[in-house]
Amino acid sequence: MTHNMGFLRVLLAIAFLFCASASPAQAQVPASAAQIKHIVFILKENHTFDNYFGSLPGTDGATTGRIHTGTIIPLMRAPDDPQGDIWHTWHYALFAMDDGKMDRFDLIKGARQFGSLYAYTQYQPDQLPNYFAYGHQFVVGDEFFTSVHGPSFPNHLYTIAAPAGGAKDNPIFTPLSVGPWGCDSPSATRVAVIINGRKLLVPPCFDFKTLADSLNGAGLSWKYYGVPYGTPGYIWSAFDVIKHIRMGPQWATNVVDNSQFASDAAGGNLPAVSWITTDFDDSEHPDQPPCVGENSTVAFVNAVMQSPDWNSTVIFISWDDFGGFYDHVPPPQLDAWGLGPRVPLLIVSPFAKRGYVEHQRLEFSSVVRFIEEVYGLPFLTARDKGSADIWDAFDFVSNPQPPMVLAPRTCY
Repeated sequence: MTHNMGFLRVLLAIAFLFCASASPAQAQVPASAAQIKHIVFILKENHTFDNYFGSLPGTDGATTGRIHTGTIIPLMRAPDDPQGDIWHTWHYALFAMDDGKMDRFDLIKGARQFGSLYAYTQYQPDQLPNYFAYGHQFVVGDEFFTSVHGPSFPNHLYTIAAPAGGAKDNPIFTPLSVGPWGCDSPSATRVAVIINGRKLLVPPCFDFKTLADSLNGAGLSWKYYGVPYGTPGYIWSAFDVIKHIRMGPQWATNVVDNSQFASDAAGGNLPAVSWITTDFDDSEHPDQPPCVGENSTVAFVNAVMQSPDWNSTVIFISWDDFGGFYDHVPPPQLDAWGLGPRVPLLIVSPFAKRGYVEHQRLEFSSVVRFIEEVYGLPFLTARDKGSADIWDAFDFVSNPQPPMVLAPRTCY
């Protein structure tokens, strides 16, 4: 593929704005953090904090919500058999946030389905018992925001790099079709980016530096556990967007099927950093039952807990965007891209404080920063460099928490 000079200027602008900064992490990392040898980041789909954990005691959760008329309504029990997708584009995220008033979620397309206000529903502890069990036993973050006030594509990129190449929305296809995102997408695919205040449409195949490159430079291992090309859910394979990874030798060795995770864990072969995404059925994306997705998460966590690597691992579990569901906390606006509405964060580790609620303002770049601090890597961008540390959520003095292996549930 050839590129005209205008597109080359866009790429240069992206590189200037988003590539590596930096200097090594300067924060006071606890000396005992050297016990951490493995970090796992599990990313699921499309639920806000209030939608999943708004009823969890001790958190900044809400069980009521404000609609556009100013009326306060209860967040009704979410259906076990979820309804269809609610629109959750960049436009609808900003629209619902309404300059921080957080009162227009009822006007999003798809918010009302089958005669009920689906966007204002909430799961109860009996519907997500294993997630609530993690929240009670380990750490839950109630001020964890999406990095972009938009959907999956840019937010997944923040988990591997702290920027998203300026992307603000999911890729679009001309003609409209269903296909992969990233460098494997059809040639006509474009994604909206914001560069120097201008909105541009560019192919979704970028080439900025990622956390994987920092790990490579330090001689540290990593794997991205996703699903194969052609499987629903491949769109969330974030390294498909990074040209030098997708077209390089590590695509065959480091981007693997998530079915390999259990065997790597059982053999004590977890890499220093693992990212995990799932197929559509296990993703918790409407209209997929959260029970099925919760079971898939539990299987990954159990694999670590039953492995030789449990005593040296930190697991982060989060959801990639708000999915159109209500949340009452106005996101701080750090820059042109975000922050977006809150999503849940769970931290599961032998070093996690017991039953702790992390109230610091965090986002996906905060997890990137945590990885950089643990391994002494340089910061990639202003986002990870400026993010809060998460060390208050850990206890390296008390006896480590033992494994809490949970049973999968029978889903409806």
